[in-house]
Amino acid sequence: MRKFWCLFFMFWPTLAIAVCVVAPTNGWWFPSVAPWELGQQIDDLFNLLLIITTVVFIGTQVALGYVLWKGTTVKKGGAWFSHGSHNLEVIWTILPAIILLFISLYQMDVLARIRVMSQFPEQARDAPVAEVSARQFEWRIRYPAPGKKLMPQPQPTDLYTVNDLHVPVGKPVMIRLRSEDVQHSFGLPELRLMQDAVPGLVIPVWFQSNTTGKYDIVCKELCGWGHYKMQGELTVELQEEYDAYLQALQAKMNDDGFSAEANNAVAQSNEE
Repeated sequence: MRKFWCLFFMFWPTLAIAVCVVAPTNGWWFPSVAPWELGQQIDDLFNLLLIITTVVFIGTQVALGYVLWKGTTVKKGGAWFSHGSHNLEVIWTILPAIILLFISLYQMDVLARIRVMSQFPEQARDAPVAEVSARQFEWRIRYPAPGKKLMPQPQPTDLYTVNDLHVPVGKPVMIRLRSEDVQHSFGLPELRLMQDAVPGLVIPVWFQSNTTGKYDIVCKELCGWGHYKMQGELTVELQEEYDAYLQALQAKMNDDGFSAEANNAVAQSNEE
Protein backbone atom coordinates (compact mmCIF):
# COMPACT_ATOMS: atom_id res chain seq x y z
CA MET A 1 0.00 0.00 0.00
CA ARG A 2 2.89 2.36 0.70
CA LYS A 3 4.19 1.87 -2.82
CA PHE A 4 0.72 2.71 -4.16
CA TRP A 5 0.74 6.09 -2.39
CA CYS A 6 4.26 6.75 -3.62
CA LEU A 7 3.21 6.13 -7.21
CA PHE A 8 -0.01 8.09 -6.67
CA PHE A 9 1.83 11.24 -5.57
CA MET A 10 4.35 10.94 -8.39
CA PHE A 11 1.64 10.50 -11.01
CA TRP A 12 0.35 14.09 -10.73
CA PRO A 13 3.59 15.99 -11.40
CA THR A 14 4.27 13.58 -14.28
CA LEU A 15 0.83 14.36 -15.70
CA ALA A 16 1.42 18.09 -15.27
CA ILE A 17 4.66 17.91 -17.26
CA ALA A 18 2.99 15.86 -20.00
CA VAL A 19 0.13 18.37 -20.30
CA CYS A 20 2.60 21.27 -20.57
CA VAL A 21 4.49 19.46 -23.32
CA VAL A 22 1.38 18.96 -25.50
CA ALA A 23 -0.29 22.27 -24.57
CA PRO A 24 1.19 24.49 -27.32
CA THR A 25 0.22 22.09 -30.12
CA ASN A 26 -3.35 21.84 -28.79
CA GLY A 27 -4.04 25.56 -28.41
CA TRP A 28 -3.77 25.52 -24.60
CA TRP A 29 -1.16 28.26 -24.56
CA PHE A 30 -0.75 31.99 -25.08
CA PRO A 31 -2.20 33.59 -28.22
CA SER A 32 0.32 34.21 -30.97
CA VAL A 33 2.48 37.23 -30.23
CA ALA A 34 1.88 40.25 -32.45
CA PRO A 35 4.96 41.16 -34.51
CA TRP A 36 6.84 43.75 -32.49
CA GLU A 37 10.29 43.56 -30.98
CA LEU A 38 9.48 43.85 -27.27
CA GLY A 39 6.65 41.35 -27.50
CA GLN A 40 9.08 38.73 -28.77
CA GLN A 41 11.64 39.67 -26.12
CA ILE A 42 9.00 39.22 -23.41
CA ASP A 43 8.22 35.77 -24.83
CA ASP A 44 11.93 34.96 -24.76
CA LEU A 45 12.11 35.98 -21.09
CA PHE A 46 9.08 33.83 -20.30
CA ASN A 47 10.59 30.83 -22.08
CA LEU A 48 13.85 31.28 -20.17
CA LEU A 49 11.98 31.34 -16.84
CA LEU A 50 9.91 28.35 -17.94
CA ILE A 51 13.03 26.32 -18.72
CA ILE A 52 14.64 27.19 -15.38
CA THR A 53 11.52 26.42 -13.33
CA THR A 54 10.88 23.20 -15.28
CA VAL A 55 14.39 21.92 -14.57
CA VAL A 56 14.00 22.79 -10.88
CA PHE A 57 10.52 21.24 -10.74
CA ILE A 58 11.65 17.98 -12.32
CA GLY A 59 14.69 17.84 -10.04
CA THR A 60 12.68 18.38 -6.86
CA GLN A 61 10.02 15.87 -7.91
CA VAL A 62 12.63 13.23 -8.70
CA ALA A 63 14.22 13.82 -5.29
CA LEU A 64 10.80 13.64 -3.63
CA GLY A 65 10.00 10.41 -5.49
CA TYR A 66 13.30 8.91 -4.40
CA VAL A 67 12.63 9.76 -0.75
CA LEU A 68 9.08 8.38 -0.92
CA TRP A 69 10.23 5.17 -2.60
CA LYS A 70 13.07 4.81 -0.14
CA GLY A 71 10.51 5.06 2.65
CA THR A 72 8.57 2.13 1.21
CA THR A 73 11.61 -0.14 1.63
CA VAL A 74 11.88 0.49 5.37
CA LYS A 75 10.65 -2.48 7.32
CA LYS A 76 7.56 -2.07 9.42
CA GLY A 77 8.46 -0.59 12.76
CA GLY A 78 11.86 0.51 11.49
CA ALA A 79 13.07 3.97 10.55
CA TRP A 80 15.36 5.60 8.03
CA PHE A 81 17.32 8.64 9.17
CA SER A 82 19.25 11.19 7.17
CA HIS A 83 21.29 13.91 8.85
CA GLY A 84 21.49 15.96 5.68
CA SER A 85 24.51 17.33 3.89
CA HIS A 86 26.21 20.63 4.62
CA ASN A 87 27.66 20.79 1.11
CA LEU A 88 24.25 20.18 -0.44
CA GLU A 89 22.68 22.95 1.65
CA VAL A 90 25.38 25.38 0.54
CA ILE A 91 24.80 24.44 -3.11
CA TRP A 92 21.03 24.89 -3.05
CA THR A 93 21.40 28.22 -1.27
CA ILE A 94 24.08 29.73 -3.53
CA LEU A 95 22.81 28.32 -6.85
CA PRO A 96 19.28 29.85 -6.60
CA ALA A 97 20.85 33.17 -5.58
CA ILE A 98 23.04 33.12 -8.71
CA ILE A 99 20.06 32.22 -10.90
CA LEU A 100 17.89 35.01 -9.45
CA LEU A 101 20.69 37.54 -9.88
CA PHE A 102 21.16 36.45 -13.48
CA ILE A 103 17.43 36.80 -14.21
CA SER A 104 17.32 40.24 -12.56
CA LEU A 105 20.19 41.54 -14.68
CA TYR A 106 19.04 39.80 -17.87
CA GLN A 107 15.59 41.42 -17.86
CA MET A 108 16.61 44.96 -16.90
CA ASP A 109 16.91 46.23 -20.48
CA VAL A 110 13.47 44.97 -21.51
CA LEU A 111 11.86 46.25 -18.31
CA ALA A 112 13.43 49.69 -18.74
CA ARG A 113 12.23 49.96 -22.34
CA ILE A 114 8.69 49.13 -21.30
CA ARG A 115 8.40 50.99 -17.99
CA VAL A 116 10.85 53.93 -18.01
CA MET A 117 9.38 56.84 -19.94
CA SER A 118 12.76 58.28 -20.86
CA GLN A 119 13.39 55.01 -22.75
CA PHE A 120 10.17 55.28 -24.78
CA PRO A 121 10.52 56.08 -28.50
CA GLU A 122 10.53 59.86 -28.88
CA GLN A 123 7.78 59.72 -31.49
CA ALA A 124 5.42 58.02 -29.04
CA ARG A 125 6.45 60.06 -26.01
CA ASP A 126 5.84 63.41 -27.67
CA ALA A 127 2.38 62.65 -29.11
CA PRO A 128 0.13 60.32 -27.10
CA VAL A 129 -2.67 58.97 -29.27
CA ALA A 130 -5.30 58.61 -26.54
CA GLU A 131 -6.14 58.58 -22.87
CA VAL A 132 -7.64 55.30 -21.65
CA SER A 133 -9.68 55.55 -18.46
CA ALA A 134 -10.63 52.31 -16.74
CA ARG A 135 -13.86 52.18 -14.76
CA GLN A 136 -16.22 49.46 -13.64
CA PHE A 137 -16.63 47.83 -16.12
CA GLU A 138 -15.47 49.49 -19.32
CA TRP A 139 -12.61 51.32 -21.01
CA ARG A 140 -13.40 54.98 -21.72
CA ILE A 141 -11.16 56.39 -24.45
CA ARG A 142 -10.41 60.06 -25.15
CA TYR A 143 -8.77 61.07 -28.43
CA PRO A 144 -7.53 64.49 -29.48
CA ALA A 145 -9.35 65.99 -32.45
CA PRO A 146 -7.61 65.53 -35.83
CA GLY A 147 -4.64 67.88 -36.08
CA LYS A 148 -4.51 68.51 -32.33
CA LYS A 149 -2.44 67.08 -29.47
CA LEU A 150 -3.82 65.21 -26.49
CA MET A 151 -3.83 67.54 -23.50
CA PRO A 152 -3.71 66.42 -19.83
CA GLN A 153 -7.19 67.86 -19.22
CA PRO A 154 -10.25 67.23 -21.43
CA GLN A 155 -10.77 69.78 -24.18
CA PRO A 156 -14.07 70.77 -25.86
CA THR A 157 -12.78 69.33 -29.16
CA ASP A 158 -11.78 65.94 -27.74
CA LEU A 159 -13.35 62.76 -29.10
CA TYR A 160 -14.72 59.90 -27.00
CA THR A 161 -15.47 56.22 -27.41
CA VAL A 162 -15.96 53.22 -25.14
CA ASN A 163 -14.04 49.93 -25.48
CA ASP A 164 -12.80 50.87 -28.96
CA LEU A 165 -9.14 51.90 -29.24
CA HIS A 166 -7.65 52.65 -32.67
CA VAL A 167 -3.95 53.16 -33.42
CA PRO A 168 -1.89 53.41 -36.63
CA VAL A 169 0.19 50.45 -37.74
CA GLY A 170 3.98 50.29 -37.91
CA LYS A 171 4.79 53.09 -35.49
CA PRO A 172 5.24 53.35 -31.71
CA VAL A 173 2.19 54.78 -29.97
CA MET A 174 1.62 55.86 -26.39
CA ILE A 175 -1.53 56.07 -24.33
CA ARG A 176 -2.14 57.68 -20.95
CA LEU A 177 -3.69 55.14 -18.61
CA ARG A 178 -5.78 56.07 -15.58
CA SER A 179 -8.55 54.68 -13.38
CA GLU A 180 -11.74 56.41 -12.35
CA ASP A 181 -12.58 54.10 -9.44
CA VAL A 182 -10.71 50.97 -8.32
CA GLN A 183 -7.47 49.40 -9.49
CA HIS A 184 -7.66 47.79 -12.93
CA SER A 185 -5.03 46.35 -15.25
CA PHE A 186 -4.81 47.20 -18.95
CA GLY A 187 -3.90 44.06 -20.85
CA LEU A 188 -3.12 43.34 -24.51
CA PRO A 189 -2.41 39.58 -24.51
CA GLU A 190 -1.30 39.40 -28.15
CA LEU A 191 1.22 42.19 -27.57
CA ARG A 192 2.34 40.71 -24.21
CA LEU A 193 1.50 44.02 -22.54
CA MET A 194 0.05 44.55 -19.09
CA GLN A 195 -0.03 47.69 -16.94
CA ASP A 196 -1.99 48.40 -13.77
CA ALA A 197 -4.33 51.39 -13.82
CA VAL A 198 -4.03 52.95 -10.37
CA PRO A 199 -6.53 55.55 -9.04
CA GLY A 200 -4.92 58.97 -8.81
CA LEU A 201 -2.11 58.19 -11.26
CA VAL A 202 -1.73 58.81 -14.99
CA ILE A 203 0.59 56.10 -16.31
CA PRO A 204 2.20 56.25 -19.77
CA VAL A 205 2.06 53.01 -21.77
CA TRP A 206 3.61 52.45 -25.19
CA PHE A 207 3.43 49.64 -27.71
CA GLN A 208 3.63 48.96 -31.42
CA SER A 209 2.13 46.53 -33.89
CA ASN A 210 3.74 46.03 -37.28
CA THR A 211 0.69 44.39 -38.84
CA THR A 212 -2.91 45.50 -39.05
CA GLY A 213 -5.57 43.59 -37.15
CA LYS A 214 -7.83 43.53 -34.14
CA TYR A 215 -6.69 42.53 -30.66
CA ASP A 216 -8.45 42.03 -27.35
CA ILE A 217 -8.23 44.57 -24.53
CA VAL A 218 -8.82 42.84 -21.20
CA CYS A 219 -8.71 43.75 -17.54
CA LYS A 220 -6.17 41.58 -15.73
CA GLU A 221 -7.01 42.78 -12.21
CA LEU A 222 -10.05 41.51 -10.30
CA CYS A 223 -12.00 44.76 -10.10
CA GLY A 224 -15.50 43.73 -9.02
CA TRP A 225 -18.44 41.55 -9.92
CA GLY A 226 -18.38 42.62 -13.59
CA HIS A 227 -14.65 42.07 -14.10
CA TYR A 228 -15.30 39.23 -16.55
CA LYS A 229 -17.10 41.52 -19.01
CA MET A 230 -14.59 44.39 -18.98
CA GLN A 231 -13.41 43.84 -22.54
CA GLY A 232 -12.48 46.16 -25.36
CA GLU A 233 -10.91 45.98 -28.78
CA LEU A 234 -7.68 47.40 -30.18
CA THR A 235 -7.78 48.08 -33.91
CA VAL A 236 -4.43 48.52 -35.65
CA GLU A 237 -4.93 50.08 -39.07
CA LEU A 238 -3.21 52.04 -41.81
CA GLN A 239 -2.52 55.71 -41.10
CA GLU A 240 -5.12 56.90 -43.61
CA GLU A 241 -7.72 54.58 -42.09
CA TYR A 242 -6.85 55.85 -38.62
CA ASP A 243 -7.21 59.47 -39.76
CA ALA A 244 -10.54 58.65 -41.42
CA TYR A 245 -11.74 56.97 -38.21
CA LEU A 246 -11.03 60.09 -36.14
CA GLN A 247 -12.72 62.32 -38.72
CA ALA A 248 -15.80 60.08 -38.76
CA LEU A 249 -15.87 60.07 -34.95
CA GLN A 250 -15.60 63.85 -34.91
CA ALA A 251 -18.45 64.19 -37.41
CA LYS A 252 -20.64 61.83 -35.39
CA MET A 253 -20.00 63.70 -32.16
CA ASN A 254 -20.72 67.03 -33.85
CA ASP A 255 -23.98 65.65 -35.21
CA ASP A 256 -24.91 64.42 -31.74
CA GLY A 257 -23.95 67.73 -30.12
CA PHE A 258 -21.45 65.90 -27.92
CA SER A 259 -18.69 67.72 -26.01
CA ALA A 260 -16.14 67.20 -23.30
CA GLU A 261 -18.39 68.95 -20.81
CA ALA A 262 -21.26 66.63 -21.70
CA ASN A 263 -19.02 63.60 -21.32
CA ASN A 264 -17.87 64.71 -17.89
CA ALA A 265 -21.43 65.32 -16.82
CA VAL A 266 -22.43 61.81 -17.93
CA ALA A 267 -19.45 60.30 -16.12
CA GLN A 268 -20.25 62.20 -12.92
CA SER A 269 -23.91 61.17 -13.00
CA ASN A 270 -22.93 57.52 -13.52
CA GLU A 271 -20.57 57.64 -10.55
CA GLU A 272 -23.29 59.09 -8.36
